[in-house]
Amino acid sequence: MWNEKLYDVAVALLKQLIATPSLSREEDGTAQVISDFLTAMDIPHERHLNNVWAVNKHFDPSKRNILLNSHHDTVKPNPQYTRDPFSPDVEDGKLFGLGSNDAGGCLVSLIATFLHFYHRTDLEYNFVLAATAEEEISGANGIESILDKLPAIDFAVVGEPTLTQLAIAEKGLMVLDCTVYGKAGHAAREEGENALYKALPDITWFRDFRYPKVSETLGPVKMSVTVINTSNKAHNVVPADCSFVVDVRATDQYTLEELLDIIRANVQCEVKPRSMRMRPSFIPMEHPFVQAGITLGKTWYGSPTTSDQALIPATSVKMGPGDSARSHTADEFIYLEEIRAGIDSYIRTLEMIQ
Repeated sequence: MWNEKLYDVAVALLKQLIATPSLSREEDGTAQVISDFLTAMDIPHERHLNNVWAVNKHFDPSKRNILLNSHHDTVKPNPQYTRDPFSPDVEDGKLFGLGSNDAGGCLVSLIATFLHFYHRTDLEYNFVLAATAEEEISGANGIESILDKLPAIDFAVVGEPTLTQLAIAEKGLMVLDCTVYGKAGHAAREEGENALYKALPDITWFRDFRYPKVSETLGPVKMSVTVINTSNKAHNVVPADCSFVVDVRATDQYTLEELLDIIRANVQCEVKPRSMRMRPSFIPMEHPFVQAGITLGKTWYGSPTTSDQALIPATSVKMGPGDSARSHTADEFIYLEEIRAGIDSYIRTLEMIQ
């Protein structure tokens, strides 16, 4: 069967990727592996930095474009690894290795899917394959760096481990650097203005405030104060400043700009967002891809984790083989059958919207 051959190709490619270290910002090796693979398949492609992309053979500029995207960078190996993280070993139906689950299995399944559609002349949509870098660090030299080089994207399938279920919404992320200013003084005397104490009401507000609009798929906006510092190094000096970091997980109910306005209206501290790039995303339930997935028995949910989906300015869904619970864990693995199911799920769902 066609997917049996594609499965063999995908597994062989994934083994090559695992054996090639590809930490974020150091993905040159895996970018070359992917480029060499596409060359061997006689597929013209382009590369910018460590991002590699291609379009279907009979690309038609008058048609809409579907992006098939996943990443080939990895985090550093978990220190509790008991195996060689770069050795693609198969045991008991599991393929072990760094990046096997996040997101190598998704990437090779999408590449196999692209191969399935590549030569077709009867497509309603064009297909754009993009294997991208720096996803694990939300780096500027990943998917963002090639968006203006790709054909205009109408819809994207982002490969992340979801057990091949449909993540129809994804929380966005906004990290805030907050600062409160006081006045230095000697701790033994009643002098100075303690910036730590001045920060407490704002910290309490971040802990207790509840946004009125709650997402059906993602739940409430979540804010967490995660770091607190002062520039003071002496125990006997009242701190003149206090800085703290707030992790804000946004939902589809608010733009990041709306959240920032609400926050600034309710706290006294200086608030500076590090970035406004990682936006929440949502695909309507009535979208043909979602309806096709549901017809095939897929379930849907809202994802609390971020991905390159936040950076793609088009309607998108997150879906792929593997389990997010295994991502970044020691002795990472993906079941071989999950790769087979991933290829089958991608192709069957995309066939239904052709």
